[in-house]
Amino acid sequence: MTFARHDPTSDLPSLPRMPDWVTSARAETLADVAFLSGAALGQLHLALGQDAVPQALWRDRLALRAAEACVTFSGRSERAGELRDALHLLRPGDLPGPAGEIYLAWQRAAERPLSIRALHRALPRLAPEKIAAWLDAGSAGQGPVARAAMVLETVLTDAPRAEAPGLILADAALAQSLGWEHCLPLLAAGLKRADLRRSGEDLHLACHRAALRSASEALRLAGDLARRAAQLEAVAPKLRAKGAGAAVEIFLTRDAVAPGALPLPDRAARRLCDRLVDLGAVRELTGRESFRLYGI
Repeated sequence: MTFARHDPTSDLPSLPRMPDWVTSARAETLADVAFLSGAALGQLHLALGQDAVPQALWRDRLALRAAEACVTFSGRSERAGELRDALHLLRPGDLPGPAGEIYLAWQRAAERPLSIRALHRALPRLAPEKIAAWLDAGSAGQGPVARAAMVLETVLTDAPRAEAPGLILADAALAQSLGWEHCLPLLAAGLKRADLRRSGEDLHLACHRAALRSASEALRLAGDLARRAAQLEAVAPKLRAKGAGAAVEIFLTRDAVAPGALPLPDRAARRLCDRLVDLGAVRELTGRESFRLYGI
């Protein structure tokens, strides 16, 4: 007698999905685009309350996407793989470089509950008073995306080359307006470089379009990570290495993990990573023979 192999993802609760009418609509006016972006953000809000979605990992991977966009805005060529290397392969005392600093800022902005203190940790060159003043640029009476656009415009008017700080604070304003506990990196990945030179209603329209695009992508990512997390948790009982449970928790919170970051001896950590790859629970992200990084 043969038995069907159990698929751990079949036990996942039904995750929210973006309605087709949101993603397929061809809206041109500000009012129509604002309506669609609001609908998209409403669906995204539902995913924030789903235990099946590894929330910290989700934010970390969105932070990588936002950092990649901001690096491009700054005129640099680094992409996701190079940004990962810039942080995860640092030696004690090394600096991450300009692109790595942008990535680090996004990571820090997303990893802790939203506050002026957390944002200052992400943007240490800005005084907390300046951060608070820029966040207050968006009127509390405005809609969430309109407020985020006002914050972004204010920052870039005061500091035209501060694309990353402006977008981090815009996402922070968006999260505050929506009542989210954490900053969810969204707008940067949906904007174009030319959008950052817009102002007024034109910038508001660009931000609504960005929120619509990025919310849809973020929701798809949430579903994908929920399935991958379920697969990792399903194989966890097969891991016999001491410290394997703690290692699994690390994989569930970080976009990429170097074996040296796991709570195991170096050789054991590498064996565990290879075992997880063999089990289909994690992926090797670099394609290299050495200095590898892993993630679900």
